Amino acid sequence: MRVEEILDRDTWNNALRQLPYAHILQSWEWGSFKHITTGWQPTRLAFYDDTHHIVAMASILTRRIAFLRVMYVPKGAVLAYEDESLRNGVLDYLKQFAKKRMAIWLKIDPDVPIATGVPNTPEDKLIPTGQSLKAHLSETNWRFSDDQVQFRNTLVIDLSRDEETLLAEMSQNTRRKIRTAEKKGIIIKNATLDDLPILYDLYRVTGERDHFLTRPPAYYERAWRDFMVAGLAHALIAYDENTPIAHIILFHFGRKCWYFYGASSNLSREKMPNYLLQWEGMRWAKAQGYALYDMWGAPNDFIESDRLWGVYQFKQGFRGEVVRHIGAWDYAPYPPLYWAYTQAMPRMMGFIRRIRHGKSSSTTSENEE
Repeated sequence: MRVEEILDRDTWNNALRQLPYAHILQSWEWGSFKHITTGWQPTRLAFYDDTHHIVAMASILTRRIAFLRVMYVPKGAVLAYEDESLRNGVLDYLKQFAKKRMAIWLKIDPDVPIATGVPNTPEDKLIPTGQSLKAHLSETNWRFSDDQVQFRNTLVIDLSRDEETLLAEMSQNTRRKIRTAEKKGIIIKNATLDDLPILYDLYRVTGERDHFLTRPPAYYERAWRDFMVAGLAHALIAYDENTPIAHIILFHFGRKCWYFYGASSNLSREKMPNYLLQWEGMRWAKAQGYALYDMWGAPNDFIESDRLWGVYQFKQGFRGEVVRHIGAWDYAPYPPLYWAYTQAMPRMMGFIRRIRHGKSSSTTSENEE
């Protein structure tokens, strides 16, 4: 295969859309966003067959650590994983690419399912393509990563069915709550760039209430504004009379629309705006021609103690199919460096923090005495 770095946004995105397993995190915009906000440098490689057609793509994010590097291919590489010869060739190239550039590790995270349904239930079904990829990675010096950056599992709704069928297949409780929101006067409006302060304020309130860390406004402004301007994101805001009370932000690319962000205020929660927002999000995605609505996130372990269990119960009412992906895998060109980075360094930093904490506690006690 011929491999070429792509330096033009439209060339990259247009080719990427045509490939199986294309994902928004492999888009040109995502690489640029991560570069601006967190310092990752994107390298966008296209793989050509002997007929000069692009058959695989990989947006590789690289970050320097002294004279070494770490590399990550979020939700990639993108290619027809059913073609084992192509798959093996691309993966071998990526390994050599990482080795030549002295990478501590290369992490890949293909958007390839290994199974559908909740494990150990009648719906549990293995996917041959994903199972074959998993076996190949295990046999060729890749290891399942301890650092799973993206959600491995999710729920996906097939939008090819008509709206009546989509509603009918939801749980009775979910349908009731959608109707409750409508009856209580909740209005859903499309957001514009002028609404970015509203989106962030609702997200900040949600973070405070649900105890998750939110980044500074500039980070979300960059994420939401740039993707909305590029035509790759769409936001919906729920209003109770003239008060914005909740929102969702959808990212979309290729055949799929993802529910990436959601937020709500502490007002009017009894009016169930989040249920109506999801339904209107699905209707919007369907109207735009997207085939799938990905609710972006389900438990790693389908048990009540999993941190995503409550969110999963909400999403489950919309009756999407549970899709379990292969997850992130690491290749270590230089195993001792990988061990030092993933095992020795965290232990050393933990030891230093404990020493500092002990000294701090000791000093405090002496001062109090």
